[in-house]
Amino acid sequence: MSRLDDVEIFNRVIDAGGFSAAARALGVSKSHVSKRIRALEERLGAQLLRRDTRRLDPTDVGEAFHARTTQVMADLLAAEEAVAAQQLHPTGTLRVTVPVAFGLRYLTDAVAEFMRDHPQLRVELSFDDRRVRLLDEGFDLAIRVGALADSALTGRRLATMAGAVYGAPAFFARHGVPQRPEELRGLPCLLYDYQASGPVWSFRGPDGEEVRVTVDGPLAANHGDALLAAARQGLGLTLAPLFLACADLHSGALQSCLDAWCPPLAVWAVYPPVRHVPPRVRRFIDFLVERFEEPPWETAPAHPAPARGA
Repeated sequence: MSRLDDVEIFNRVIDAGGFSAAARALGVSKSHVSKRIRALEERLGAQLLRRDTRRLDPTDVGEAFHARTTQVMADLLAAEEAVAAQQLHPTGTLRVTVPVAFGLRYLTDAVAEFMRDHPQLRVELSFDDRRVRLLDEGFDLAIRVGALADSALTGRRLATMAGAVYGAPAFFARHGVPQRPEELRGLPCLLYDYQASGPVWSFRGPDGEEVRVTVDGPLAANHGDALLAAARQGLGLTLAPLFLACADLHSGALQSCLDAWCPPLAVWAVYPPVRHVPPRVRRFIDFLVERFEEPPWETAPAHPAPARGA
């Protein structure tokens, strides 16, 4: 038995007016109630109840103890109810960092919908393509696309998407369509500054063959949309996830190549490892998992680059 259990039994004895009534209310035996009261008195070193054959009254110490612990137990119950309520209706501030392009395309509407359903919650949404250090910078959660480099974080997969190398039809007409990753060497490529591997692009073939190619080109940028704009102008090829290029694929402004060599990319929600995930974080992740169950970018890409000789 815990100390709080003994206190609850004592208070029930006082409120019910006796051991028998308290035992019935608690669903235990009268001897169990008597035993726990004796244990409480021995632990406190004080007599709490004055017993005789006809009545049971609290001593002065017992009356003061009852008054104070009644308030403590009420406060404890209120605290438990408040925590339980937060599981259903999260409160506080949720700080989330998201990649710029993905966030603008797919998170702004999602966050607005989530806040509509959780009006007591405040959200701080930070758009940043760098790998933010969550603990150091005070963020609850990050949305990341691709491999998880930080093993100290806990991640939950939200969705997967294809990736490919993209270029303008005019570029492929001038340079041909690469059939293997090694053919990218010597071609102008457009580089993403925040790519963890730098100018090294990694590929995996249908048979599991891994190929790493060091590329170079006329433009490097820290925003994927800038690279796509340059690719549309025929300045080079860019390696990107489908969510960035899907509109250009459907319009025909860009075509893809090396699709079979580009492994799927995952979209992750990552957060610091904690024993109990805050309700605001857990509810938001659950919401995103449901929202991306049918990813908006998962439509068949149009206009793949024709194979050489086609």
